[in-house]
Amino acid sequence: MKSEAIDWDADLSADPGEEYQALLRALRRTRGFGLLFVRCSRSKAKQLLQDINKDLPQKSIKVLRFEQSIINGNLYKQVEEYLGSSKLTDILFIQGLEFSLYDYEETQRRLSGWSSDDTYSYSWKGVPHILTNLNQQRERFRDNFNTCFVFLVPLFVFKYIIHRAPDFFDWRSGVYAFSSDPETLEQESQRIIGANHEEYLRLIPQQRYQKLLRIQELLEEKHQTSERRAQLFFEQGNLFMVTQDNEAAIASYDKTLDFKTDDYEAWYNRGIALCNLERHEEAIASFSKALKLKPDKHEAWYERGKALRRLERYEEAIANYDNALRLKPDYYEAWYGRGRAFRWLGRYEEAIASYDNALKLKPDYCKAWYSRGRSLKRLERYKEAVDSFNEVLKLEPDNYLAWYNKGNVLAFMKRYEEAIASYEKALEIKSDKSEAWNNRGNVLAILGHYEEAIESFDKSLEYSPDDARAFYNKACCYAVWRKPEKVIENLQRSIHLNPNKYREMARTDSDFDSIRDDERFQALLQR
Repeated sequence: MKSEAIDWDADLSADPGEEYQALLRALRRTRGFGLLFVRCSRSKAKQLLQDINKDLPQKSIKVLRFEQSIINGNLYKQVEEYLGSSKLTDILFIQGLEFSLYDYEETQRRLSGWSSDDTYSYSWKGVPHILTNLNQQRERFRDNFNTCFVFLVPLFVFKYIIHRAPDFFDWRSGVYAFSSDPETLEQESQRIIGANHEEYLRLIPQQRYQKLLRIQELLEEKHQTSERRAQLFFEQGNLFMVTQDNEAAIASYDKTLDFKTDDYEAWYNRGIALCNLERHEEAIASFSKALKLKPDKHEAWYERGKALRRLERYEEAIANYDNALRLKPDYYEAWYGRGRAFRWLGRYEEAIASYDNALKLKPDYCKAWYSRGRSLKRLERYKEAVDSFNEVLKLEPDNYLAWYNKGNVLAFMKRYEEAIASYEKALEIKSDKSEAWNNRGNVLAILGHYEEAIESFDKSLEYSPDDARAFYNKACCYAVWRKPEKVIENLQRSIHLNPNKYREMARTDSDFDSIRDDERFQALLQR
């Protein structure tokens, strides 16, 4: 019997009573070494063990059950230690091999693609340690143990053994498959269904993988109903979302919708996954489907507004935020999103009003304080802008952008020493930010600290070698410092990188008055 010829659907469709009797007959007639594989769930395995112990009282039966990964995958050693010197064990049931596969990196890679039809081909790369051990030790199992081994395994372990322990599997005496009864299946499905996003986030990766595998097992079950299949695909999608595999999540939600087209939560979550992939048009369509089914889902209005804003459809975004806020007036995220849309439209007063509403609801909302500061800066309300950035820094002292923008506003207010201090704070947090080095250099130049300013521009160029601004600013410093060779060298670099902008600026910039009549300078200004 070749492993490639096994038809798992056919196995599962067999009458469970007949399958059980066939397994009993195999166990009764086996004398000495034997190798049987039983595909079943953990709950079904428990029931099988009870029934077999009752129906085969004449046999010496033991169970070796693993609840964690086997060290170095050395199953042979574990069996040897468990059986010891006993030669009286007729049948040894082995359970829990799946724990040795949960951590195997290729399993995890394949799990992230289980929403694809290709997943079921099981064209695995590499061999887990435990399966290598089975392949290499099969003769020792046969020669050293006068025992019939029965492996109780779920579907994914079955398929792994077929493809990656073929030498061991080829010695099998029989293969049996048992689906769960409808009542047990419902109970097991309900244990999986209904977990929330926060619960999934709290799971460690291995636990998430175990859940994904269990969902796959439940989806394969013969007695699974269409309604539960829809729910299981939905849970699978949610787990993929937590692992940030958005493509797989979308495919899972699509499967849910194949069974239940009016599942508004699936449409909504599908939209979130599409947004994560920046497929905003498709996301909007998904949110629209969700809202058609449930017009009062405020989260869908909000997420649709976000997607519209990212497509720069700001007026439509605001309308969607307004719909969300009509349903949930204390939705601070929607107030914030509304403010951002107004800011992009240049309607700064309305943006600030929205941020203020968000902050009434959530006074520690850093993003709202920061965006409020930027809008106030645009209105040249500099003192209020500084106050907003200070609120950010009370909450997040290491917020680079708040320190940087505070420095910019202080520079506009001609509070140069404070501006420099803010830029330096920003650079303590992110020393590779060329814009902060550049602006720090500008302020130092205003204060006449030309040498320090040039050092700052050089640091900017260290991180952004093609920054035309920094070359231009260096040229200005050297001009005021009356170093014509350095002026020409740096101005030439800036004009080379951005001819139109810096050639025009140099024509009227008073910093270059000392060198304006220089032929080299005049040559640079020629188009």
